Amino acid sequence: MIVLENVTKTYYPDSTGLEGVSLKIESGEFVSIVGQSGAGKTTLAKILMAEEQPSEGRVEIGGWDITRIRPREIPELRRQIGVIFQDYKLLPKKTVYENVSFALEVAGAKSKHIHDVVPQVLRIVGLEEKANRFPRQLSGGEQQRVVIARSLVHRPKVLLADEPTGNLDTLNTQDIMDLLVKINAFGTTVVLVTHNREVVNALRRRVITLKDGKVASDHAHGKYTLTV
Repeated sequence: MIVLENVTKTYYPDSTGLEGVSLKIESGEFVSIVGQSGAGKTTLAKILMAEEQPSEGRVEIGGWDITRIRPREIPELRRQIGVIFQDYKLLPKKTVYENVSFALEVAGAKSKHIHDVVPQVLRIVGLEEKANRFPRQLSGGEQQRVVIARSLVHRPKVLLADEPTGNLDTLNTQDIMDLLVKINAFGTTVVLVTHNREVVNALRRRVITLKDGKVASDHAHGKYTLTV
C-alpha cells in the first residue's frame, strides 16, 4: 500500500528532514509514526500527501509512484488519501453538512452523489443530528469529527492523521481515537502521526519511531519511547 525506499529530504542549505528512510505499510494497517520534535514526522507526512517531494528515493502509494508527482495529479492523490490535521480548517460560515459536502463540490461531484454520501459519513462520525450546526456551535471534539467526515467523502484508501488530538482533552482524545480504530476496522489504512505517548501505548499497534530523520525502530506491537 505505502512504500518508501531510501527517502531523503534535504532543505537548503544544510538541514535534513529525512535521511534514507525505507518502510512499508500494508493495506489495512494502523501505524503510528512517532518521535520528538524535529525527528522528521512532519516531513514524512508532507511527502505522503505530496505537499513536498523527496530529494532522493522513491515513494509509492497504492501502486502509484508519486516520487515526482505532477501538480495536476495531486488532486487525484488527495482523493485516495484522507488527511486530518490538528487545526480543523473548517469554514466558519458553513454548516456541518456544508463543510463536508464542500469537499465533494470542489471535486465536481453530482448533487445526488453528495446527498447520498454526506449523510453516510456524518452517521459514521456520529454527527447526523448536528448537520445544520455551525462550527462555533460545536465542541473541539465535534469539530474534529467534522474534519474526519470530510476526509472520508472520497472513500480514501489511506487516512493520514497528523496530530489529530493535539487540541483535545483526554475524553475527546479517546473518542477520536475510538473513531479512527472504527474506520480502520472498515479496511482503511490509518497512518497516525503523533507525539501523544498515552494514545500510542493504548493502541498497541505498529509503531515506527523516527529519530534525526531516520527510522530508529519499527515494532509490530510497540510503545512510544523517547529514547531508542
